[in-house]
Amino acid sequence: MNPLEGRIVSTPTIDQIYLHASVRNYKPDPIPRSLVDLIISSGQRSSTSSNLQTYSVVAVTENSKRVRLAELCGNQKHIRQAPVFLAWCADLSRLDTVCKIRGYEQVTDYVENFLVAAMDAAIAMQSATLAAESLGLGMCYIGAIRNNPAEVIKLLDLPRLVFPVSGMTLGWPAVEPKRRPRLPLSAILHWESYDQEGEVEALLEYDREMAKTGIYKGRQVSVPGKEGEVEEYGWLEHSARRVSRPIRPGLRGILADQGFGLK
Repeated sequence: MNPLEGRIVSTPTIDQIYLHASVRNYKPDPIPRSLVDLIISSGQRSSTSSNLQTYSVVAVTENSKRVRLAELCGNQKHIRQAPVFLAWCADLSRLDTVCKIRGYEQVTDYVENFLVAAMDAAIAMQSATLAAESLGLGMCYIGAIRNNPAEVIKLLDLPRLVFPVSGMTLGWPAVEPKRRPRLPLSAILHWESYDQEGEVEALLEYDREMAKTGIYKGRQVSVPGKEGEVEEYGWLEHSARRVSRPIRPGLRGILADQGFGLK
């Protein structure tokens, strides 16, 4: 698969975006702190709701901490392997300081408060990713940072009103990563109103495309009553299994403990 084929326009930025692939195998070479600074400051140039900039990043290079983070995040070896781990956090704590300086009390009781902070973090993360990849670095998002959030919060000394929404491994790729196909544009882009006509056909087409990659070999999601091999195990089966079981049911309580009301 050549992700650069079939486009009507080519620019260096678009080419970089199309060549994205998650990296899970890194060289041991360190990353200069100046490059990490540049990557995060590039992320800071992202759009942010009302210019509130409600996110923070904890950069972890200490080996023992990365080993512990790997344990807390599903024992993913590339977390130990990558020279830098970035914990991207929704952060309303800094606005508490802003309010105290000006004599106000921040309201953090609503879903919107957390949603704004999580979106700010996600947008900055993606800009930082593009910057990192343009420098020849590789990365992989780590949603498993939410597997054991209380322990991560303690390990990274996150204060009240700060929550780790995603991790990111960062390092020099040891091998060229494989690029996965994406859903047909027709399944994602709707003009004027949401249109599900042709959705099933698009999903089946994507399932066939993903089956060619062999990516699910030995990676079947386990669900009760579905043990053993499934003859047609592709993106459809894999995705359906993933979303048909509870996942991280304790998150709401941890968010509440951190001061996010979620009304």
